[in-house]
Amino acid sequence: MAHDGFTTSLWFDGQAEEAAHYYISVFKNSRLGRITRYTEAGPGTPGSVLTVEFEINGQRFVGVNGGPQFTFDPAVSFQMHCEDQREVDHYWSRLTEDGGEEGHCGWLKDKYGLSWQVIPDGLIDMIGDPDAEKAKRASEAVYTMKKLDIAAVRKAYDGA
Repeated sequence: MAHDGFTTSLWFDGQAEEAAHYYISVFKNSRLGRITRYTEAGPGTPGSVLTVEFEINGQRFVGVNGGPQFTFDPAVSFQMHCEDQREVDHYWSRLTEDGGEEGHCGWLKDKYGLSWQVIPDGLIDMIGDPDAEKAKRASEAVYTMKKLDIAAVRKAYDGA
């Protein structure tokens, strides 16, 4: 993997390699990178995974098996932009499987506790429309949803 730009570091409690394999199975254009292991220097068990690098759609990540001291928090989330409802449905289903949790307004937590926003194309334009009434109707529709239904948001936006 290249050494310019940014890499997002994700702290896990022994699940970094498992999580990396999971994420590359969920997202197209993904790949696994280098895996480093703890040595006799510790603090982890020698031979166990220390870090695992992976890439999703050009974004670099490194999973670190740092221990139980830190956990994910919804204050930081990843936005998954989807071109249509089929993609929204796919990512929503995959990211909430096996213990993930549905949130409100297109937010969810995956089985590792990482927060995601699954956003269909056109949503931001509707809720940010200069026509305050259209934007209000679209926003109010979003507030009633967990997984976003772009057709229902558009219907509210259009005043139908």
